Amino acid sequence: MARIKLSNNFIKGAVKLALNEDLYPLGDITSNLLKNKKKIKIKLISNQNAIVGGLLFAKEAFKLVDNKIKFITKKKDGSSVKKNSLIAIIQGNAQNILIAERVALNFLSHISGIATITNKFLKLTRKKCKICCTRKTIPNLRVIQKYAVKLGGGTNHRFNLSDEFLIKDNHIANSNIRDLVSLAINNKNKKKITVEVDRLSQLKKIIGLKFDTVLFDNMDIKSLKAGVKLAGHYYETEASGNINLKTVKAIAATGVDRISVGSITHSAPAIDFKLEI
Repeated sequence: MARIKLSNNFIKGAVKLALNEDLYPLGDITSNLLKNKKKIKIKLISNQNAIVGGLLFAKEAFKLVDNKIKFITKKKDGSSVKKNSLIAIIQGNAQNILIAERVALNFLSHISGIATITNKFLKLTRKKCKICCTRKTIPNLRVIQKYAVKLGGGTNHRFNLSDEFLIKDNHIANSNIRDLVSLAINNKNKKKITVEVDRLSQLKKIIGLKFDTVLFDNMDIKSLKAGVKLAGHYYETEASGNINLKTVKAIAATGVDRISVGSITHSAPAIDFKLEI
């Protein structure tokens, strides 16, 4: 499975911004009370079963505060771990470890949370289809969140509005669906074309045109099955719309190729980690 490769500069920049939120304008006034140079050794432990993600961000947080801190990983990004698993060992100056710990844990908790929930969706489909994220991401965190989706076994949808044509309901409401699809085909320039439909009558108007994917939005199971049967010979098929862990299995069983789930990025539960001295 191809994964997003995050550059060192990207990771460093993201962590710097996060540390600045904590340390501007006067630093950590509480940890600064620790005047001694005491060295400590801390175990980073997962309090839950999880898919781990964000270790490079956590390591960078400690490094930027104090480059003498040792961050020794015992797992790697994408690892499946059980509750109470040892994830890493951190050694160094107590004051500086305390300064960096929350930023490190925030990255770990969020990235691991997305990877874990993505993997739960994927397992429920029995890998019959792809689980895709959407553009429903937290502002300025899109690349990080889509990286997390890949760690969980998911598939990335568009990163931006120019990645592909995605003709949605509000586009269709302001034009004729067949005309819009035809315009996209004429301006394709090697871009994929996806067309969203919420009823079979819309699909019947465009069937046979040379686009790539039909996105069935908020359809009931019966209609979705009929849509897949109608479109499957011509196009890749995708389902979306308020899909959750209770409904995804039945949706996957309709035969769709992809299921897009916004909640895996915008509402992923954080994974709980602890630092144990």
